[in-house]
Amino acid sequence: MTGSGSVLSTLADGVLRLTFNRPDKLNAFNDEMHLALRAGFERAHADDAVRAVLLTGTGRGFSAGQDLGDRDPRQGGVPDLGHTIETFYNPLLRLIRRLEKPVVCAVNGIAAGAGANIAFACDITLAARSARFIQSFAKIGLVPDSGGTWNLPRLVGEARAKALALTGEPIDAETAASWGLIWRAVDDAVLMTEASELAARLAAGPTSGLGMTKRAIQAAATNTFDEQLDLERDLQREAGRSADYAEGVAAFLEKRKPEFKGK
Repeated sequence: MTGSGSVLSTLADGVLRLTFNRPDKLNAFNDEMHLALRAGFERAHADDAVRAVLLTGTGRGFSAGQDLGDRDPRQGGVPDLGHTIETFYNPLLRLIRRLEKPVVCAVNGIAAGAGANIAFACDITLAARSARFIQSFAKIGLVPDSGGTWNLPRLVGEARAKALALTGEPIDAETAASWGLIWRAVDDAVLMTEASELAARLAAGPTSGLGMTKRAIQAAATNTFDEQLDLERDLQREAGRSADYAEGVAAFLEKRKPEFKGK
């Protein structure tokens, strides 16, 4: 396992596992953790050996969001939180969304503020039944960031999005799953087993086709129906020329398991 002390990194069988590692701070973000996580996702973009990412946390929290001790107005004047967003959070969220490889998130505990919204921005998110999601921004006079104001209304509708953001009330993993914020809630004891098996299955899949599927679904949020049909046409043309498509058809006709290379 490699990487900064605040983010542990390991690559095995095509899965790059990135683990928040500030358990004494409920994995709250400081600058070091931001840069280490960004480096992990930049590697996922650049390294063909990475075919899926698994994001999780150590200890009893997934991430409590920003470490407020690093952004305390009482220490040296008023912080520029817009600079924090532009320098750290926005580049990270863009890396996650633009990565044409599956990103699995395993929420092992509390996910608050940016921690919750990063989990919601991943492709497939599982959570331990003991996990809680909190839009904690309202409790300190801030606005949801890390894509929260974009993702929340799209996932749960405007009424629930406003209630979550304005009250800062926590919801449990079962509620998050039933509302469509995450894929599903699982027993705490099997969270990492299920998430690891899912990431491994995706890493063994047709990476290019999965990446184009992710791109198409995300584009649907802003495309017209006609634009989406055209995008599907273009992506299907590209996918049909891939080695993985040829292997998938051959395996189907030969009644065997496909051996995708991710190309």
